[in-house]
Formats: sequence, structure tokens, C-alpha cells
Amino acid sequence: MKNTAPLAVDKTITLNINGSRQRIRLCAARPGLPPLLVVQAGPALPLLHEVAKFQRLLDLENDFLVGYWDQRGCGNASAHDARSVSVAQQVDDLRSVLRWLHGETRQRALILGISIGGTITLRAVEHEPDRVRAVIAVSPDAQTAASDAAAHAFLLEQALRADSGRVRRSLKALAPPPYLEPAPFQRRARLLADLGTIERGKTFGGLVREMLLAMIRTYGAVGGVRALRNMNIVQRKLLPEIASLDLFARPPRVAVPVHYVFGEQDVMTPASVVRELPAAIAAPATTVVRLPDAGHMVHFDQPRIVRSILEQA
Repeated sequence: MKNTAPLAVDKTITLNINGSRQRIRLCAARPGLPPLLVVQAGPALPLLHEVAKFQRLLDLENDFLVGYWDQRGCGNASAHDARSVSVAQQVDDLRSVLRWLHGETRQRALILGISIGGTITLRAVEHEPDRVRAVIAVSPDAQTAASDAAAHAFLLEQALRADSGRVRRSLKALAPPPYLEPAPFQRRARLLADLGTIERGKTFGGLVREMLLAMIRTYGAVGGVRALRNMNIVQRKLLPEIASLDLFARPPRVAVPVHYVFGEQDVMTPASVVRELPAAIAAPATTVVRLPDAGHMVHFDQPRIVRSILEQA
């Protein structure tokens, strides 16, 4: 049962990270709990507006000091910061945040890395083993070409099965990958969400409405507009890099345990990646679970199981 008592720790801190202003919200039921850093999905998705959703579904604050970090250029950030994004810069930024969090808590952190956030986490932790206890990687992006091909094949199959002519035309109208610009990338996200592969039981329209309301509550109306603007800027910067992403080409050498979590309905993570990625990345201990009735956002579809993995890590 979720604890509804006020949090003993709830503060938002602005950090200067490698020349960029970034915010992190720290939340805990009581002082002294071990740190857990959430590294958000994306590319370009902010996180602070999802704090209430994390707290409602996962209720991590009873056991951890949870750090919700808006990455470079995300949320109510400047356009300048959004334009300074690269994959390598996100990795360096995460390393800096880990050093800051370790300095604040004097404890090694768990990291919950989601999608591309899991990929960035694996790259960063390779260089910060003394500041990390373990990694929980939810649907990490590993090999974009394979993921894009699997998702596109799924959409083409759905087009053949669709009863609605409109749906069939929408699916067939999507250009094949790679997706180097925000418009086709977002168009594919709409199709995949409506087919239940992102978050189960949520359509793209429902997810967007939920996001917009949460952004306005968190960032205000003007800040919400900036957050949407930044999503397009950051995606335009990162998508060409992500198109060639391949963790198998140079697997990270991670010196802490890694626990992988995948959803069975996540068509962007082919079975080959689920099978081969844990073996490719050196880690002292590895677990892999693929959960039923879960899409790409496994932590929201199966929050109790993901929470139990965090508790045992």
C-alpha cells in the first residue's frame, strides 16, 4: 500500500553540469535512505513532470532517496542547452551527476535507466564503478538498426491485419527506418503506442494528454511550451547519432551487477537483443527478465515487479 504521509525529503536542486543548468528532485520518506537515480527514456523526454506517476505506481521513496533528473536540454531548459546535446555529452553529464550524488550521500547509488537512459547508464557506469551499486536497465536501446527493423516489420504485419482502411493507410504511409528527424520518429511512436507496445492500455493521444497536463503542473504554461520545444530540438540533435547506436560493436565493461527488464509486448526489443545483450556486456552479475503484459515502459506496466527487482538489487 502506498504511503501517503508527507515526505521527509523533497527538494529540487539546480546543478551546473558541464556548463549546463540541470535540475534534480530528491525525494525520500526519511533521511539516510540509499540513493536511487532515475535516468529517463527518450530521446528528449523530461522527467520531473512524471514524479507523481512514479510515486503513485512504484512508491520508491519508502526505501530510497530517489533522484529524478531532468537531463541536459530537457524540460524547462534553455534552447542553448538543448542544442548542446549529444550522446557523449549525456554520458559525461550522467557521470557528473553520479559524482555529485555520491558527494551528497556518501553512498553508492542504484540506477534505474529506462530505454535510451539505460544505454547512457551502461556507458557512464563503465567509468564510475565506485559510485554505483547496481544498474536496473529497463528496455535499454542496444542496436538501433535491429530495433527499427523489428518495429517496422511489426507495423507492416499489423497493416495487413487491420480491419480499418484508415489504420491500414497510416501504417503503410510510414517511411522505413532510419528516422533522422522528429516528425517520422514521432509518427512511428504514435502507431506503436496505439498498438499497445509502449505502455499497455494507453493510446498515443492519452499519453500525450497525460504528459501535457503534467508538464503544465510541473513547469507552468510557459515552461511547458519550452519543454515541448526542447523535445524537438534534442531529438533533431540526437536521432542521427542514435540511428547508428550499436552496443554490440563496443560493449561496455561494467564492474557492477546489471539487471535487465524487458516487456514481452515491446516490439522495439527483438528477442535476439534480449538473448545476446547480457552476454555481450561484461558484468560481475547479470539477471534478465521478460515480463508479460508489458511494453517498452515496463516500469509503468509492471511496477510491482520492477520495484521488487530494485529492492533486491
